[in-house]
Amino acid sequence: MSEFNRRSFLKAAAATAAAGAVAACSSTGQGAGAPRALGKSVMGLTVAPMQVVRAAIIGVGERGVGFVSHLCNLDGVELKAICDIDPQVTARAVKVAEKHGRPKPDVYGKTDKHYLDMLARDDLDIVIIATPWRWHHPMAKATMLAGKHAFVEVPMATSLEDLWDLVDTSEATQKNCMMMENVCYGRDELMVLNMVRQGVFGELLHGEAAYIHELRWQMKEIDRKTGSWRTYHHTRTNGNLYPTHGLGPVAQYMNINRGDKFDYMSSMSSPALGRAAYAKREFPADHERNQLHYITGDINTSIIKTHLGRTIMVQHDTTTPRPYTRLNLIQGTNGVFAGFPNRIALEEGGSGSFHEWDYDMQKWYQKYDHPLWTRMGQEAERNGGHGGMDFLMVWRMIYCLRNGVPLDQDVYDGAAWSAVFPLSKASVADRGNSKDFPDFTRGQWQHGKPLGIAS
Repeated sequence: MSEFNRRSFLKAAAATAAAGAVAACSSTGQGAGAPRALGKSVMGLTVAPMQVVRAAIIGVGERGVGFVSHLCNLDGVELKAICDIDPQVTARAVKVAEKHGRPKPDVYGKTDKHYLDMLARDDLDIVIIATPWRWHHPMAKATMLAGKHAFVEVPMATSLEDLWDLVDTSEATQKNCMMMENVCYGRDELMVLNMVRQGVFGELLHGEAAYIHELRWQMKEIDRKTGSWRTYHHTRTNGNLYPTHGLGPVAQYMNINRGDKFDYMSSMSSPALGRAAYAKREFPADHERNQLHYITGDINTSIIKTHLGRTIMVQHDTTTPRPYTRLNLIQGTNGVFAGFPNRIALEEGGSGSFHEWDYDMQKWYQKYDHPLWTRMGQEAERNGGHGGMDFLMVWRMIYCLRNGVPLDQDVYDGAAWSAVFPLSKASVADRGNSKDFPDFTRGQWQHGKPLGIAS
């Protein structure tokens, strides 16, 4: 690093260390004020337009290799470096970059802290972090302290202390820390956002969000891939381990942190039976998977109350045998949209009686497809990633940076959506009693502008 950046790094490190100490003193956020801000709000943060965005990726395994491909498919991006401690996945990522005709990125990963050497480079603007959850907070913090913008996979962090620390660090460094909630860029979610903004459903009352995705098979991933580390979270936390896929879009519909905010939440879990039963059926009796004590309830249900009085049901279930769904329901005074399968019922402006669902989406797409999808949808589907939402998210991130406009999601969004993880754990342990959400915006939610319909 240059001497200027080195001094800035040390100054910001000292500031965020102090902020972390303050956050620890009020870590639960229950009935306590927000930690003292050591920087200014990053709501609506803009940076000088970048002609070329110089990027690095930490973690190029299951999710990260997709980001290699997406970045290499975009103009105005240079992939400078990648980091992963698994040489198999770094070799694969290099091949992907070279297949796209890009220069070979520098490779880091000799140790689990080698990413710090990569962050010390002067030729990086952004760092994408696609590692196991426990690394999200320290890597994102180190990225911002090194003068780079952090883009973090979900969840942004798993404790309120770490979430506050990322907020404080972003404010102290004035660097973006965006949680990459890709579902916010799905065609259906974008369309519903457009419909909400146009008042199709009337005044909003209630939302339903979920991550219901049977993933017991990941328990067979022993030495690498997601199940090699994610399985153990089912032995440590009884709550909602993965709230943001369903919640992020609903929060955007409701202008959370932009005119409304999460107020408090109650959470309850079913018995934890499915993982142990699966291990007994699929592994030898003496296998390590049969020695684990699984405590995450097979189904967790949480209810959030917002400041304006709206309600949101959030569910998590990666264990029971049933079809995938994110629910994606938004109810207003004039009607409702619900996902999986997509259906609409309206009192005024619908195709018939609101007592019957309208499953024909084509006419709704034609009228309300989000301009981002109209502009980039075909290319997004061609480049792939969960039906194109991954590519569209990365495209939008780079577009915002190159054009000097605010990102669609900021550190406050990532913190609020991720906070369901630790708050659900606390509520379940307390017989479902409600737990207050910290106000990560420190009151700025009252002045935040709703996410617009970008074209």
